[in-house]
Amino acid sequence: MAPAQTIRADLLRVFFLTLVSLFAIPAATLLFTEYALRSQDTTFLQSVERRIAADTRLSASDKAETTAFYRSHPLSKACDATAAEDKDFHDKVCSPYSMQWQFHWADRAAIWTIVLGAALLAAALVLGALAFANRGLRYASFVAGWRLMTVSSAVEVVLQGAMVVWLSFWLTAYFWHSYYIKLIAIAGIAAAAAVFYAVYTLFKTLPSGNEIEGELIAEADAPRLWERIRQLAGRVQTAPPDQIVAGIDTNFFVTEAPCEVRGRTLNGRTLFVSIPLLRVLDQTEADAVLAHELAHLGGGDTRSSAALGPKLLQFDQYTWKMRGAGLTIVAHYLLRLYRMIFAFALARDSREREYKADRVAAGLTAPSAIVQSLIKISAYASYRNDVEQKLFEQNRQHDGALGIAGFVAAGLPPYAGSDAFIEAMKTADVPHPYDTHPPLLERMRNVGHHVPESAYGAIVATAPQASWADFIETAAAIEQRMWSEYEQRFVENHELSLAYRYEPATEEERAVVLRHFPPIGFALKNGNRIDISYSGLHPSADGASPIPWDEVKGLTYKDSSFGDTLIVTHPDKRKLGGARTTKVKLGGLGKQKEHFKAAVGHYWQRHQIMRAQQQHQQQQEQEQPALQ
Repeated sequence: MAPAQTIRADLLRVFFLTLVSLFAIPAATLLFTEYALRSQDTTFLQSVERRIAADTRLSASDKAETTAFYRSHPLSKACDATAAEDKDFHDKVCSPYSMQWQFHWADRAAIWTIVLGAALLAAALVLGALAFANRGLRYASFVAGWRLMTVSSAVEVVLQGAMVVWLSFWLTAYFWHSYYIKLIAIAGIAAAAAVFYAVYTLFKTLPSGNEIEGELIAEADAPRLWERIRQLAGRVQTAPPDQIVAGIDTNFFVTEAPCEVRGRTLNGRTLFVSIPLLRVLDQTEADAVLAHELAHLGGGDTRSSAALGPKLLQFDQYTWKMRGAGLTIVAHYLLRLYRMIFAFALARDSREREYKADRVAAGLTAPSAIVQSLIKISAYASYRNDVEQKLFEQNRQHDGALGIAGFVAAGLPPYAGSDAFIEAMKTADVPHPYDTHPPLLERMRNVGHHVPESAYGAIVATAPQASWADFIETAAAIEQRMWSEYEQRFVENHELSLAYRYEPATEEERAVVLRHFPPIGFALKNGNRIDISYSGLHPSADGASPIPWDEVKGLTYKDSSFGDTLIVTHPDKRKLGGARTTKVKLGGLGKQKEHFKAAVGHYWQRHQIMRAQQQHQQQQEQEQPALQ
């Protein structure tokens, strides 16, 4: 599916789920209350008419008058009757907390909740549309939408939670004339937890981190680079950055948001430069990239991002927290829909900003300089990603330094001459942490300088005669430290992935799996216990046999006052039909219950991932001869 189709399908899916989350529970409540109220009207009127007809004390005219009164005053309207002559009727039928009173107000609550949901949906669409107007209105619309959506979504959780609890009693009470305490308790606990979580999260200050992996470049360590950046800033007609941070990420960027670098908080204007990329760019190409980033400062792009960025982050965190607490899901999809609409507006603005910054850079240097820098950055990022992916896919542990920087530097020129390189460059985006950049070909058209695909390889393979990295005295030391830290994290993450991938088949593989998935034991009553390992479940009760993970199709945890039970569903069938199951008694688990559930799920998930990885490898091995 094409990216545009995928985006549309995702938007439609979220819109549909928003409709369900906003209207399903109140609509169900409204249908039930309307049905019950109308049924009671009919039953009540029939009963009254029979009594009136059988009352010999009433004259024909009295019977007609009384019948007319009750026909014009159905039960469902009793709580709305406010006239003086209707007071007695109202007080008898609609006394506080009576059945009629409850159904009346549940009906009204459902109607107003539907109205609120429709208003919120309309507000999300209108505020989202305003975000497309201009940058100033975009910020104002998001701030307004942020407050409105978060507060009103919490109100939705409260209202719909109350409806769920009310329905848990009245649905069974009305249709079957009985109620179930356990059902009401479950609904009540779920609703109370959702309300608490929604309100608590609403007023809680969520973390907003902006850490940059790099090191500060003092002016004394790179005086010529600092001077060149000041010159470019003057030509862009903007103030130069307050600090320069150098690292090994494959991008350049500027920000005016507070950020953390090696535990130090930086304020003001920060420019990040990539030392590996500076080494592949000549000084003119690097000047074009630096001018592009300074144009973002001069155009107010970073100031806008600094103001809006933290709010976007907090909104996103609140949105996703609303997904994971049961009934708070009713708030999640409305928030998510609004965020998606706003993201489209941001993406369009981002592309316009990139085009403008490219034109500024082309004007200050040369169109060829910005285009060649984009080709080199795209190529380096693509090849580095390819190298790291192949290293990560290896099924053996990595010992010592990986030497990723050396692999990329040595392999980039040959890669630039390959067919895979041309295919990757056709849809290449220049990496950037904050903005959605346009594709490379569109950016070429924007500055009026086209480079044919056949020339990409020569551009990438051409080593610069001089680079700005040569004028940073601390560049080599920074690269060494940062590559060492990066590769250490890479090795740790790779080993963790191996712990999921290995069956294990050898002692070496078993040692890796055990480091991350050691056996866990849980004490039970009567001296029994149950152990969980990468191979399966191991109950110690008399007559109990180990249950390998391959014999597990499903797991169900049953709570009981007489002792909890884990029901294991097996892949095979019983002789008389139906899935074969094994019941593992867990009496005495007590406070360990949640830890046990998490451990069982975690170890079973590891096994499923391992088997899926094996099947994928087997499929690739079967397809390989056909491709050759």
